[in-house]
Amino acid sequence: MSTARAERLVNLVLALLSTRQYLTAERIRGIVPGYADAPSDEAFGRMFERDKAELRELGIPLETGRNSVFDTVDGYRIARRDYELGDIELAPDEAAAVALAARLWDSPELTGPARRALVKLRAAGVEVDESAATPVEPRVHAEPAFASLLSAVQRGQVVRFEYRRAYSPERRSRLVEPWGMVSWRARWYLVGHDRDRDAPRCFRLSRITGPVRTVGKPGAVSRPDDVDLVEFVAGIGDDERNSEPVMRARLWLAEGRAVGIRRQARVVGRRTVADVDGDVVELDLWFPERAADWIAEHGPDVLVLEPDVLAKAVADRWERVVQGVSR
Repeated sequence: MSTARAERLVNLVLALLSTRQYLTAERIRGIVPGYADAPSDEAFGRMFERDKAELRELGIPLETGRNSVFDTVDGYRIARRDYELGDIELAPDEAAAVALAARLWDSPELTGPARRALVKLRAAGVEVDESAATPVEPRVHAEPAFASLLSAVQRGQVVRFEYRRAYSPERRSRLVEPWGMVSWRARWYLVGHDRDRDAPRCFRLSRITGPVRTVGKPGAVSRPDDVDLVEFVAGIGDDERNSEPVMRARLWLAEGRAVGIRRQARVVGRRTVADVDGDVVELDLWFPERAADWIAEHGPDVLVLEPDVLAKAVADRWERVVQGVSR
């Protein structure tokens, strides 16, 4: 940004903070230094639009409105209550963590917001050392569809996209109510309700091809309260699985427990184990090894009845945990 433009933006912010009334664009042109140099009305209009966009990108709450019903054009102001920050105090290790977080993203659409966050902290008097050395420098790569999907999730808006099946060049259009996104084992997934299949599904972002288009009005989608996105992805895997499950497991679930498993299973009976009442359920598995980790995390609330190979895999994980704790 040029020095002249930076000075103009600062003057614009000061002018809009200093008034309780809405200032029209023409009024701003006359009182804010820098705008008088515009050679024409069109040039001033373009300059002012760029400056408004810059202020909003910096997170400055620019309000638009009119002072009375007799006004014919909109005016602008900045509400001081929304603009001013409270006291921010960060310990040295917290400041280092902020700097590391800003370097975390390697996607252009996410690098910008991280950098703007640093600008706001410095404006509040917080010293953030971006050059602080760290033993490990993680990087988070977001797929091209990430920004569009995140925006749709935040707005609660249905999306449509082309999706490629695993091990196949075939692409199909999907219409999804997005609930949220999860990073699982170095991959990003979208979790939501697939309207075409009328069922909850998750989609690997790396298999989404082409643009993500929004459908309908914002606010049409809301995430169910009982859905744990991480648990859903961890237990089910992505949407593209083999057409037939690898195995069918029979599990015992303690009464009112293991909600994540219950959402994917079918209750087939009742049983009491160690004086604890529970349900016997059946569950189709596409990734047995991953499922063993998922089931083991529920501890004594879940018991594998069949098959033996899955029961042994879960027991093996419990033994490793016990051995690690006892050392």
